[in-house]
Amino acid sequence: MTKDEPKPPESFQEIIQFYLIDYRTPPGKAIDITIIFLNLLVCAIFVIDTYNISEATRSFLWRLELFVVALFVVEYFARLYGAPSKRGQLFEVHSVIDLLAILPTLFEAVLPFFGLSLEIAFVKTIRVFKAFRIFRFLRFLADPDFFFGSVSLEVLKVARLVTTILIIFFVGSGIFYYVESPANDGVRNFGDAFYFTVVALTTVGFGDITPITEAGKWVTVLMILSGIILIPWQASQIVKEWILLSRKMTLLCPQCGLSEHDIDADYCKRCGHYLYHEEISEKEEGNLSP
Repeated sequence: MTKDEPKPPESFQEIIQFYLIDYRTPPGKAIDITIIFLNLLVCAIFVIDTYNISEATRSFLWRLELFVVALFVVEYFARLYGAPSKRGQLFEVHSVIDLLAILPTLFEAVLPFFGLSLEIAFVKTIRVFKAFRIFRFLRFLADPDFFFGSVSLEVLKVARLVTTILIIFFVGSGIFYYVESPANDGVRNFGDAFYFTVVALTTVGFGDITPITEAGKWVTVLMILSGIILIPWQASQIVKEWILLSRKMTLLCPQCGLSEHDIDADYCKRCGHYLYHEEISEKEEGNLSP
């Protein structure tokens, strides 16, 4: 362990919690990389399953999905076990997203054992939640400790903007596919739904694919509203950060070490120490010189 790596806690519960949120030690990095890979894999399975593939391939993808979701279940209960507050962990937003990622596959796997058909309306509805699995990536954008290290706030906000756009496209396409594909011949797979989503959100409107079901029309409305609300909001955060940075100056406070200050600041905003401005000092010395 290097000097920059924190010392892991001693109890088993604290160790579980530590490595699930750690990004600096090799085990912590390995866990993060594994979770990211599994997230990508389960999203890819969701997309591939919408295409016309052989039954052997579909069966393989189902077994692979069961394996990945089983690991998600282990992760979910590990986070719950390691959390200092179990109630807080249950209702934490990322924990709710994790649960939504798990439930559709669990229901599909368990219901046949009770003699229930997978074609019932409840199962068809809950399958829609598979599209929400992409939200699991938000866990890695929660703070500047982004992908195993600290990044600047402006870079993090750009990453959030890109992720927001991808999430809107992915979730919108997934839901639109599930509600439209049974009745709309123009929506045969995820690619068709994704094409429609891009065309709709960019207001191009070619008209070659249009929603014909009431659910499809409402999904389209919600996609457009999400796009015109969330994307500009995220973009405004980036512009705001750039404006704030343009009003900052780099000047090291000799008392507390803070290096970023407002451009017109005479005192440090952290400790109140007087800031020595070199350009002011030189001007004063020029006035005093003969």
